[in-house]
Amino acid sequence: SSLRQQHWGTRLENANPLIFQRSGERLQTANDEDEDVADPIDDREIFDLIRSINDPEHPLSLEELNVVEQVRVRVDDQENTVGVEFTPTIPHCSMATLIGLSIKVKLLRSLPERFKIDVHITPGTHASEDAVNKQLADKERVAAALENSQLLEVVNQCLISNARTG
Repeated sequence: SSLRQQHWGTRLENANPLIFQRSGERLQTANDEDEDVADPIDDREIFDLIRSINDPEHPLSLEELNVVEQVRVRVDDQENTVGVEFTPTIPHCSMATLIGLSIKVKLLRSLPERFKIDVHITPGTHASEDAVNKQLADKERVAAALENSQLLEVVNQCLISNARTG
């Protein structure tokens, strides 16, 4: 049995998830390499940051489970805002807050501080959508969660990049 199953000491909620095709690597352009060209952050760049995050229950990425999709990422470089909607694999997923926290932490660690990061559940896809969204939007609660060493350890596990996801 996997480390994650042992860690949670429970059976998997969604034992046989659907697995989706991963998108290809992004092609570099000459402008990407040119440091003098202002390079606004776009949806694809944000998606590339979060797509390889590991699911807390499965040895699969959030992209492979279709929890995150590029079409659900919104960036406004001018307004310094990043919005990500994520879709739990099942409506009663108890890992939803943890997944949202992992996405938020990855973006907080990766993006310039000027960005306001909004991570929330795709409307209508989770039973406790409002409660989870409220937690993820609350700076104090997010900060408190990340001071919990056990929780931080789990988040960090989700953020360890697997070789197969690039």
